[in-house]
Parts: sequence; structure tokens; C-alpha cells
Amino acid sequence: MGDSRPTSAFHSENITPAATDRLVGALDVQAASAGVRRLREWAHRALGVRPGEHALDIGAGTGSETQVLAASVGDGGSATGVEPNPGLRAVAAHRAAEARSGARFVPGDACALPLRDAGTDVVWCERVFQHLTEPERAAAEIARVLRPGGRVALIDTDWATTILHPGDPEVVAALTGGALTTAANPRAGRRLTGQLAAVGLEIDDLGSQALIQDHRKVSWPLIRMLGETAVRRELISEQQRDQLYADLTEAAERGALHMSVTMFGVIAHRPG
Repeated sequence: MGDSRPTSAFHSENITPAATDRLVGALDVQAASAGVRRLREWAHRALGVRPGEHALDIGAGTGSETQVLAASVGDGGSATGVEPNPGLRAVAAHRAAEARSGARFVPGDACALPLRDAGTDVVWCERVFQHLTEPERAAAEIARVLRPGGRVALIDTDWATTILHPGDPEVVAALTGGALTTAANPRAGRRLTGQLAAVGLEIDDLGSQALIQDHRKVSWPLIRMLGETAVRRELISEQQRDQLYADLTEAAERGALHMSVTMFGVIAHRPG
């Protein structure tokens, strides 16, 4: 991936064994989310990857979707995952070997892909653009490596869609606003369509999926992180923070909690 804010765990300065272990755990939890599974299934159906094609997964992470691409292209095709984090690459390669998958993994940057021009049939890029300070460069790279008629699935989160209920609206706004400081490109989801169109790709389909947390359980690690940050920045008082925590706890006990963020997906192709 391209350079991102130092607050991101994907930032090159933050790539350590301990950080990688946390990333693997987080990516596995996200992959198990019903919302993520639904959006991925929609995108794979829309791409329609065929045997013999050459597929690319940008920001492959643990390699789960690279393996899906590899199964679709078969022995006559190729599925390559580009991943800058060596720890994640090692995990992805190990899991692919265990699954006897043909997926392979190489180092690389979304803004400078290690591939030739117009040699790729299919590109998959999921939750990468939110970490980039120059997502337009990554979009141009996708257009460069796609062959005429090649397709791309671009999926990302829009952190400005975060919803937390119940609670005092001003206090909730202070917490959800804090989520916008943890990514280099926090409104990535809403910008995907325009960024692909700007590099000459034609939009074929759009999709979205709200990732909704369990309505009976407060996601305390995230809530406390956001709450403490808001207090430290003097956006709310400790009393307001504690009242919000109490409101959320009571709502969860009643099964009335709502916490969500929305992911967006774009399917496009290179004309020609």
C-alpha cells in the first residue's frame, strides 16, 4: 500500500511482528463478518472470474480472496497477491500452501504495482484505499495493469458513515468523529466511483453493505479507545464519557444497541 498516516497499523513504520499478529486477528474477525461475506460474494459474482485468467489482489492481507481468485482461474491462470507487509505475506503463503492453493504472494505497493502494462484480466482491491494518502495514484495503477476489457472490484469502508446509538448526539459525534482520524483516507468508500472514472474505467455496478455490530454487546475495545481519545482531546468530559458508556451498556442489555459502518463496492472495466 502507499504511504498512510502513522496512526494506521498498515503504515510502513508500524510494521512489526506484534502489530502483524494483531492485524491477522483483526482481518480474520472481519472476514467472518456476515456483512463482509455478503459484499465479497456480490463482488466475486459481478467479476465473473474465468479459468485461464490472470488475477491480481492488491493489499492481499492474509490471502483469503487471493485463494478465491486462484480457485476461479484454475491451473491455466494465475492469482497474485501484492502485499507490502512481510508478516502478512508469510501468513498468506502459509495458508495458501496448507489449502493447496495456487495463489502466490509478492511484495509491492498499490501506487507502484510490480506488474507490466495491460497484462491483468481481473483486479481485486479491498479496504486498501482508506490507508492511502494518494489513492488517485493507486487508481491509475489499476487502470495501467488492466488489459482492455479487464475488470476490477474496488471495495472500501467509509468511516464517515459510522453510527452509534443511543447516547447524547454531541457526545456520540465526538466519538464517531474520532474514527475519521485513524485512516489516511477515511471517506474512501464514497470516492471510489469517481476515482476509477477519472482514470478512464467504465463503471458497471455499485454495491454497499452496512457492517452492523452485535446489538446485544458493546464493542468495548473500540468504544473505550474512541472515548478516551475524545476526553484527552477535551471534546467531551469524563462525566459525559461515563454517561455514554452507561447508556450503551443499558441498551445492549435490552438488545437495543446499534453500531455500524458502511462499506461500498464498485465494479468497473477498462474499455477497449
